[in-house]
Amino acid sequence: MIPRYSRPAMVAIWEPQNRFRIWCEIEAHACDAMATLGVIPEAAAASIRAGGRKAMAAMAADPATHVARIDEIERVTKHDVIAFLTWLADFVGPDSRFVHQGMTSSDVLDTTLAVQLSQAADLLLEDIDKVQAALRKRALEFKDTPTIGRSHGIHAEPTTFGVKLAGHYAAFARCRERLAAARKDVATCAISGAVGTFANIDPRVEAHVAAKLGLAPEPVSTQVIPRDRHAMLFATLGVIAGCMENLATEIRHLQRTEVREAEEFFSPGQKGSSAMPHKRNPVLTENLTGLARLVRGYVVPALENQALWHERDISHSSVERTIGPDATVTLDFALNRLAGVIENLVVYPERMQANFDALGGLVFSQRVMLALTQRGMSREDAYAAVQRNAMESWKGNASFMALCRADADIRRCLADDELVALFDLRYHTQHVDTIFKRVFG
Repeated sequence: MIPRYSRPAMVAIWEPQNRFRIWCEIEAHACDAMATLGVIPEAAAASIRAGGRKAMAAMAADPATHVARIDEIERVTKHDVIAFLTWLADFVGPDSRFVHQGMTSSDVLDTTLAVQLSQAADLLLEDIDKVQAALRKRALEFKDTPTIGRSHGIHAEPTTFGVKLAGHYAAFARCRERLAAARKDVATCAISGAVGTFANIDPRVEAHVAAKLGLAPEPVSTQVIPRDRHAMLFATLGVIAGCMENLATEIRHLQRTEVREAEEFFSPGQKGSSAMPHKRNPVLTENLTGLARLVRGYVVPALENQALWHERDISHSSVERTIGPDATVTLDFALNRLAGVIENLVVYPERMQANFDALGGLVFSQRVMLALTQRGMSREDAYAAVQRNAMESWKGNASFMALCRADADIRRCLADDELVALFDLRYHTQHVDTIFKRVFG
């Protein structure tokens, strides 16, 4: 992902230096376990660990030089893990012959990917926490602020702005649960050899490496960790992106000039248009909509990665080298941007009230219809009576209440004070506390 849409902490997870550090840890942990089992000498395991520390210290001091050296070796070997092991051998010395005993490249690559995806998921969980904190604060702030609910973009019935935000909070709570489950599912370790049978390496080595890295041993790894685990994680990222876009789209609509109920914060010195000085555009939420499209776009390749030939092929590899960094870096940036948008969202309750009043009480049509059925009118007749007056009010000929008062069929069923009571906003907000208790506890 380009720097414009990247944050350093997430980018660092996918940098070569972090990847090689994890590779080194895997090899060292495996050697420790093999030394304990008597497969290699204890002194060799100690030498390998010491050499690994020297190698990682050298890379930390000058990452560009050492990454370039590994890349240089790979141009000859055409194999990234062998290139790394060749580079590592210069720091370990003769005992490097014991490194990678009984292991295959996927043992290193897949276990490393599990670590990186776990690290990335942990950051994304923190990001969701920020979004939820912002939504909770603003939902409570506007818990009782009336606004019009819309279906198909058209005025429907009253709600509150707090209820709107509470709904998005609940969506991200579900996202958090899904991501935590997907993170657990993808955090598996495979140190099982060429086709996953442990023919040349003891299963206890895998268990040791897994414990050291905070992973679970993969029950059956063939030569690779099954890609359904990864597919579920990336699908979850796509769902999170969808929830993010849903909220961003809501804000974009509320910022439209004709609506103007809420808008992104417009900072001093900010410019909305190079041509029109008056413009205040929803650029952040439009940006979030675009970034959500990218994250969802990575889901299908992850799903297609599940089907591999026999015990392993590498058709998944190029895909994951791209979508692993891009999906997590993009979503990390986007969630942090979303949290900022919510924290700084400018809300206009008076404009909400004006829009609410714009249709002259039409939003209470269902309540009038239900009251008529309660007084004995058939639903069909009640619907017809209310609709004919609603359509006249829609044309702007008179207020809905005035038309209902003048309608003989309605007046036969409802006294004037009863009719007026049906236009009470508080009826529609009477269960807001119940909704908030369900969402926030």
